[in-house]
Amino acid sequence: MDEELLSVRVAELYYDAGKTQDEIGALLDVSRFKVGRLLTRARESGIVRIEIVHPSARRLSLEHALVDRYPRLADAVVVPAAGDADLTVRVAQAAADHLRALRPVPRVLGVSWGRTLTAVAAHLPDGWAHGVTVVQVNGGVSVNRRPGGAAHLAVLIAERAAGEAVLLPSPAILEQEETARAIQSDRTVAAVLELAARAQAYVFSAGVCDATSAHVENGYLDHSGIRMLRQRGAVGDVLGRYIDAEGHIVDPALDARTVGMPLPQLRAAQTAIFVTAGSAKHDLARTVVGTGLCTVIVTDEDTARALLEDQ
Repeated sequence: MDEELLSVRVAELYYDAGKTQDEIGALLDVSRFKVGRLLTRARESGIVRIEIVHPSARRLSLEHALVDRYPRLADAVVVPAAGDADLTVRVAQAAADHLRALRPVPRVLGVSWGRTLTAVAAHLPDGWAHGVTVVQVNGGVSVNRRPGGAAHLAVLIAERAAGEAVLLPSPAILEQEETARAIQSDRTVAAVLELAARAQAYVFSAGVCDATSAHVENGYLDHSGIRMLRQRGAVGDVLGRYIDAEGHIVDPALDARTVGMPLPQLRAAQTAIFVTAGSAKHDLARTVVGTGLCTVIVTDEDTARALLEDQ
């Protein structure tokens, strides 16, 4: 029996039949040392492929490929696309786990808001950290008075870290540029934005530019406004600021009415964790990662593969 066929037989006995290496050696009349060498050969040659199929397992090869592909990425967390749990739930759980493992623990954590981050907050347990100040980095007071929202999210994350929340008491988008300037120059609001600029880490998601946008849901924009932004090339919003595929602001007038931390500060951050899931956000994810808006991405394997495709 040649070495390749012997490797196949050894692999069958070890992985399928559950035999020990000593038992396989006795059956095939080879040494235990040779059995081990043949098992190594079977794995290295592709005769045996080992796959971890638990829904919580990470796709390490995709994580390494993303970090290699995108210069600003320091880390990536990629979860399986398949499984019983909702995709956003699995990605949110992975993001919560990543936050819990951050070292050093950030004294100030900047957070945006939206459905994805609400799911992340829900998966953070009590005691995930201690004494963290959570600062809201963009406005989020709902125009249509929907319950929950940005303030609730920041407070929940802070409470579960035995810390405090510092809220940005402003709508995300105002009707007049002069009003936005006045609000951001107000001493209280300016102090929040200054604290946000000093955060050691940020966690944020991004919203697609369509009728499902949180800005539509919360009354900031209507469907015609979304259509106009799409016509200008918007792929979505980051911290409430609408950008095109190259990461440029698509509507400077709208941006001037948007309250919150500017995107250049996010691009300069040492730790900026981007959480995204689902095929609808592939183009937006490509923009966020490709234009340096994040240092860490937490996502699903289909999104990771989309980010690795040649454009």
